[in-house]
Amino acid sequence: MPLRFIGIDPTTGQDKSPTVFIDEETNDIVIQGFKPGGETEAEVAAFEVPGHAVGIPDDEAVIRVPARMAPFLREACDAVERADVR
Repeated sequence: MPLRFIGIDPTTGQDKSPTVFIDEETNDIVIQGFKPGGETEAEVAAFEVPGHAVGIPDDEAVIRVPARMAPFLREACDAVERADVR
């Protein structure tokens, strides 16, 4: 899974590093973010979407990405849509 770095939170310090990557084999967007904490995770887990089970599957996670990283998410989406990823 060769990852291509797109961007890191511009306000990151030595101990935090929300980051956006693209998997160059699958074109998946890979995001490192903050664990949202109990209240947010519980709200997501309880959210009902018609036709889907309620809860967070064991092989999935909820993350929080700072709004200031939106440009990196747009760049990653644009790259995938352009098939810029090889």
